[in-house]
Amino acid sequence: MKFPKIIQNKKTRAEATIYGKSAGGKRKKDGTVTQPYPFYRVCWRVAGQRRMQSFATFSAAKKAAEDLVRALGSGSQVTALTPGQANDALAALERLRGFYQATGRKVSLLAGISEFCESASKLNGHTMGEAVDGFLSNVATVKPVDLKVAIEQFIESRKLKTVAQAGKRPQLSPGWHYIVAMWLREFANTFPGHAVCDLSREHLTTYVNGHGDVSPRTRNGRRNAVKMFLKWSVERDYLPANHRLLVADGMAKETEDFGEIEFHTPTEFRSLLDAANLKKDYRNLLAVVALGGLAGIRLQEIARLTWADVWRVPGHIEIVATKAKTRQRRLVEIVPALAAWLKPFSDFTGNVWAGTLDSFHDLFGTLRVSLKIPARRNGLRHSFCSFHFALHSNENQTAAQAGNSPAMIHAHYKGLATKAEAEKWFAVFPSTAAK
Repeated sequence: MKFPKIIQNKKTRAEATIYGKSAGGKRKKDGTVTQPYPFYRVCWRVAGQRRMQSFATFSAAKKAAEDLVRALGSGSQVTALTPGQANDALAALERLRGFYQATGRKVSLLAGISEFCESASKLNGHTMGEAVDGFLSNVATVKPVDLKVAIEQFIESRKLKTVAQAGKRPQLSPGWHYIVAMWLREFANTFPGHAVCDLSREHLTTYVNGHGDVSPRTRNGRRNAVKMFLKWSVERDYLPANHRLLVADGMAKETEDFGEIEFHTPTEFRSLLDAANLKKDYRNLLAVVALGGLAGIRLQEIARLTWADVWRVPGHIEIVATKAKTRQRRLVEIVPALAAWLKPFSDFTGNVWAGTLDSFHDLFGTLRVSLKIPARRNGLRHSFCSFHFALHSNENQTAAQAGNSPAMIHAHYKGLATKAEAEKWFAVFPSTAAK
């Protein structure tokens, strides 16, 4: 049989050439001798490039050549592939078929390769596997947990912070913990049967809008409680980190209206001090009333003070960080009038106020009613701040004494009292020896 043999499509002029086996032994111009080649070769041209494929038998080579001629005549692009490329394409299609069966996602070979090339160009030499491993190590899988169950876990996780270590103040006020727990349980009951990950911005807005009967300050408190819970939920993988629930309309913080500052007059203050000094039933109130009105110390801070804190620094009351509301140490000046009222307590030890805050409010309320003095919320501290600022005209100095910010002092206490009234307030000395 003579070779080469040409297989041709007469209509399209497409053709392929079959070369026979080579016996070898021929000497080339460069002096080398050809080696035997025991295969039939089919050669064809596509897109200006020569392609070749080998076969063990002539019949296989002829069939392949006829198929190629047919494909070339029909304009098929398959003939542009080398045998290796064709094998790779078939294997890739098989992988995509398996992916579809496993995931239900149908991806074309072109789409898969395009996505790979686009991603690989952004990885600066890192492999796709490295990128995926890094992504998965930073992305948590959200676990669906019932809202009520998650809130109880959150409340329990904070309970330990309400327990004070020996000689120290607890990290979290038990009273505040109770209030936050009450608000969050109410929040959970608003959406029964919902998982944390099911929450939407509409849910949060609905919850906040359902409390239109309370003050803006209380609504802001509820918002903060929900925010703390959502942050904790992200840390527990109950909620995705990109949840965007906090951009809900109802979660926007409101401007708080503190209302008018109410404070006592110097005459009322003298009546309260004299009655606490002279009436046996109210004598326990004397030090607290004096410290609140003449030093501006918060009632909660007074409840944490010991007499050692009062006398440790000459001329000042030391409020250590663990007893201050702001958790920052400050020294409060003992003005002459306060020194006179506190003189009988110079040998006292233990707590300045041994009872509860509720017992103070009950006893102070009874005293105030007996003297026909109107109720004034936080009246003693507001009085101190108003008169101290009026006396010194220095918000920084008043803020340092009260443990507040100068901006807060200036915004809420400026112009409430005259200097003459302030001088009368800080000149309230005992008319008889304090008992």
